[in-house]
Parts: sequence; structure tokens; C-alpha cells
Amino acid sequence: MIEKSEFFAKVEEIFAKNALEEYLTAEICEKFYALTNKMLETNEKMNITAIKDIDSIISLHYADSLILLSAGIEEGAKVLDVGCGGGFPSFPIAIARPDINVVGIDSTAKKVNYINETAKEIGIDNLEAISGRAEDFCAKENARESFDIVCARAVAALPILSELCLPFVKKDGRFIALKSRTAEEEIEASRGGIKKLGGKIEKIEKTTLYIPNSEEAERNLIIIRKTDKTPPQYPRNYAQIKKKPLS
Repeated sequence: MIEKSEFFAKVEEIFAKNALEEYLTAEICEKFYALTNKMLETNEKMNITAIKDIDSIISLHYADSLILLSAGIEEGAKVLDVGCGGGFPSFPIAIARPDINVVGIDSTAKKVNYINETAKEIGIDNLEAISGRAEDFCAKENARESFDIVCARAVAALPILSELCLPFVKKDGRFIALKSRTAEEEIEASRGGIKKLGGKIEKIEKTTLYIPNSEEAERNLIIIRKTDKTPPQYPRNYAQIKKKPLS
């Protein structure tokens, strides 16, 4: 277990260099400290993350997730994280923005159980994780077109992600995808499909992620506005989406 003052110092350095100073409150840092200890403890029994050193956890899990907030999320928004894995970006955005409600969905039940147990243990009241596939969850009552923001990070290529995510977005809401340097190719391959799904690429925000003792990493926030309802035949089942992405 890392000493608390050392952890806080590392968070302060990494967040400051990534222009995330507004999230350096004592309460937020305490929650990140508790999350780190819980994650590393659980990781000895089940695979939550391959990233185990503290600098990389803070930069590649916490700071990288918080880049999503630069797109602007309205107070009280309902947010869905598709493919939340071990809780990223769900945990960081729920910790940094206690005013919003975050739902994470993932097909791995063990990870979903870990997220819910950890959130309860460390006092994150605005986060809930659900076990299942996105396309199945979308068919349930009150899930389709019910979220202000849907986000995804490192889950799949944008043509696939768009069909999984846009059906959840309310009209005039946004789908935000966090991508690396492959963004331009994925965007071009997605334009036709995004239009069919009722979306329109609003803007692309380029930034870099500071990682201690490493080169800065390129990041692209692809912000897609929901302009019309998604036709009811979407999303298809995952095998169909993967075999023939919309174009």
C-alpha cells in the first residue's frame, strides 16, 4: 500500500500536467487513494488491470478517463459507460463529478460485481454497474434513448462503437468516444453509419496525455451529437455489427 502523502503528491503532479487541477480536492484525492488500494488488493485475486505501478494508474486510468470531462457534461446528467471493464472511465468520472449519475455496463459479471462492491465500500453513491451486453441492455424498457451522455474508451473501432452507443443517447444528447491516433481513419469509416443511427459528428478535440517517464500520448475526443431518433432495427446483435459495420 502506497503512503498517502506520496500518493497525493503524485496525483497533484500528474493532474496538474494534464490540466486537471480542478479535480484536486481533498475528497476526490481520498477516493482515488481508496480506489487504488482496493483495485490493487482485488487484482491479486482476479484480473482487474494489467497496470500496477502507481504513476501509470494515475495517468493511464484516472487522468486519461477524466479527459472525457473536457467535452463538458451538464450538472445532473445521466451518463452511460459502454464496456466499462474494471471501472474506467466510470470510477474517475463518478468520483470527480458527484453531481452526475453514472451507469457502467460490461459483459464480465465478476468485474461488474467488483465495481458495485467497491463503489459501496468507498462511498461512491452515483455509480452503478450492470452485467450484460450493450445491445441486449438497449432492448430493455427505459434504457433506449434515455442517457444524456454515452461514453466509451478503448472498447472497439468507432464504426462498431457507434451502433452500440448511439441508440442509448437522448435526442440532442452526445456520444463521446476517447480514441488515440487512429481516430481519423475510424471517423472516415463511421460517417455514413453515424448518420443512419441519427447522429452527427459535432467536433473532434485533440489533446495529449502526460505520462511520467514516458512520451506524451495523443488523445482524440470524438463528440457526436444525437440529432434524430435511432431507427428501431439498431443495434443489431454483436456478431452482425462486427461482421458488417454500418457505413
